Amino acid sequence: MLWPMLAIALGFVGIAVLGVCAVRVFVEAERLGRQVSESTRRISRAAEDLERAATSAAGAVGASAAADRI
Repeated sequence: MLWPMLAIALGFVGIAVLGVCAVRVFVEAERLGRQVSESTRRISRAAEDLERAATSAAGAVGASAAADRI
């Protein structure tokens, strides 16, 4: 009778350990998702800033070239 009870107890402990690991993986996956979302937002904002800077630089170069022709 000892061995079946020990097997059941070890099975329960094993399932409990797997449950704890699953919860930790879920929490870390959520955290990673938030970090990826934040990084995507920051990259998008940097791309917009770069596009604005490139547009103003191109305008400045165009104005300079037009002034040189006169």
